[in-house]
Amino acid sequence: MVNYDTVLIRFGELSTKGKNRKDFIGRLYSNVKYMLRNIEGLEFRKTYDRIYVRLNGADPEIVREKLQKVFGISSFSFTERVDSNMEAITGACLRIAEETDKKTFKMITRRHDKSFPLRSDDINRQCAAVILKNTDLKVDVHEPELSIRVEVQENDTYITSEKIKGAGGFPAGINGKVLLMLSGGIDSPVAAYELMKRGLRVEAVHFASPPYTSENAKQKVLDLAAMVSEYQGHLPVHLINFTDIQLAIYKTAGDPYAVTLMRRMMFRLAQAVAEKYGCLAIGTGESVGQVASQTLESIACINSVVTMPVLRPLICMDKLEIIDIAKQIGTYETSILPFEDCCTIFDPKNPVTKPTTKKSEFFEARFDWQPMLDKALEEMQTVITEYREEQEEFL
Repeated sequence: MVNYDTVLIRFGELSTKGKNRKDFIGRLYSNVKYMLRNIEGLEFRKTYDRIYVRLNGADPEIVREKLQKVFGISSFSFTERVDSNMEAITGACLRIAEETDKKTFKMITRRHDKSFPLRSDDINRQCAAVILKNTDLKVDVHEPELSIRVEVQENDTYITSEKIKGAGGFPAGINGKVLLMLSGGIDSPVAAYELMKRGLRVEAVHFASPPYTSENAKQKVLDLAAMVSEYQGHLPVHLINFTDIQLAIYKTAGDPYAVTLMRRMMFRLAQAVAEKYGCLAIGTGESVGQVASQTLESIACINSVVTMPVLRPLICMDKLEIIDIAKQIGTYETSILPFEDCCTIFDPKNPVTKPTTKKSEFFEARFDWQPMLDKALEEMQTVITEYREEQEEFL
């Protein structure tokens, strides 16, 4: 019987990082250990191009589920670890072949230890010969139903027949920090996930308008943050009371320009928070043309109030693509709970779709908004959210 006792983890885009490779591998190694922190008995080891996790009786399905959420992993396999000699290697390959219901197979060997006396092709031939002699399997090098993979290291060899696709991307946190404008909708939690996938550590800012928005609406946002925090460890959410600013905008500008002015104020606040906490960019869940504030004219007008980069990972996705990812990462059902945020509570009937900076500045000049922003920043509260195993169903 095959004893899959070790997980072999392969890197993805890390292989392109040159002199920074050591840092990327170190971060990935830390992230893997963090993701598996609650599983007892695991042993970890890293090399130049692999990470190995010895299971020591741990449930492989739990490990599989966790590893598929670690960015930076290209693929991984549950392997049997054997001594680096041909008797042990051929024996393990034969056991895999005897337990399968497939009809065709192919051998794939990587000889990391160049001092091993046989070359990769020779190992393939010897293992295939043993399998052909003792089973009914046939060789098919083009479209095999079963691929048996052998990786020869200096002291141990790892053998598997399964290659599981990883999450890809870069290890979360390796490429710096970004402040995400997080609402209670479908899009921004997906944006958080996509930003983390590119190696960014995400903090969030959320704008609430009590009493027009409820405690349930705020809790929904914190729940969403906790859900996506699993991919990076924890996620701070900076909560800003936006009520006075929002009311002043409606009193001054009225309906058509209200959303544009609100977004411009939010971006100003976001940049101030980002600078305070060392974030190098602002992130949003915007997608071109999805709503009035996301036309190209609106984006340009709103973006003009900040000087730091604004990252929009969903900018060219359509809604169905975004919903599919939200369902995949488990945020969709929480996002559609009927608790409205400040943007939907004050949703204008006739929002302008082609605003201009000149007209926006005209309205902004009619009220003293800077002290209001300063007050909102002074009163800002921060909540550190973190995913918990028992928190599968969020309040």
